[in-house]
Amino acid sequence: MQSWALTDQGCVRAQNQDTYKIEQLDKNTLLCVVCDGMGGAKSGNVASALAADVFVQEIKRSWSAGMHKDKASQIMQSAVKLANITVYDQSRQIEEFEGMGTTLVAVLIQGKLATVVNVGDSRAYKIDRAGIRQVTKDHSLVQLMVDRGELTPEVARTYPGKNFITRAVGTEPTVMTDVFQLELEKGDCMLLCSDGLSNMMDDQEILFEVAHGVNKQFCCQHLLDIVKGRGAPDNVTSALILI
Repeated sequence: MQSWALTDQGCVRAQNQDTYKIEQLDKNTLLCVVCDGMGGAKSGNVASALAADVFVQEIKRSWSAGMHKDKASQIMQSAVKLANITVYDQSRQIEEFEGMGTTLVAVLIQGKLATVVNVGDSRAYKIDRAGIRQVTKDHSLVQLMVDRGELTPEVARTYPGKNFITRAVGTEPTVMTDVFQLELEKGDCMLLCSDGLSNMMDDQEILFEVAHGVNKQFCCQHLLDIVKGRGAPDNVTSALILI
């Protein structure tokens, strides 16, 4: 298993409020998380970094080799809950952090089993011989409109208010977490990213760069270069895992 990641403030934002972490728990187990913070000048940074740190530390505390997939799902959800209450408490204790929050998408890969959790509109994709599949579902206003048939997915990509999310870590005392489990094969990839990437590239463009890139280690940089070439109005983060 190999992994690569990078984050960049993009071409417009004054600072980067995205955070990622990758932890190798043992030779067959890897944990990756991407958070996209929101809030004032400083609080978005705090929310994403705090959520990622608490999430990873809780997984490391709870994880054990050979853990059953049901248990893996439970500890991932518990880690999101702990990250949520930690960010929420900070936002209530310090005035400049009021209202801060963050998206969170993470994957725990145990051999060929991937457990994915997400809150918000940061995404996880699976890329294999069959193509690319978005594993997560955005918690956003435009996604609700797509679900209701009010917008097509194509129109939704550029619809006003695209970035209004309906669920975030740290904005409420409790948070609902989506969980997905999927089987992987050797050669498959998992890609986690913030919306700074997914808003600027469609799935087939991402597939082309990942599937046809000769050196996977340069893939995240290539994705970033494309997005920055298109103006990169938001922070951009991607993490690629090759099974």
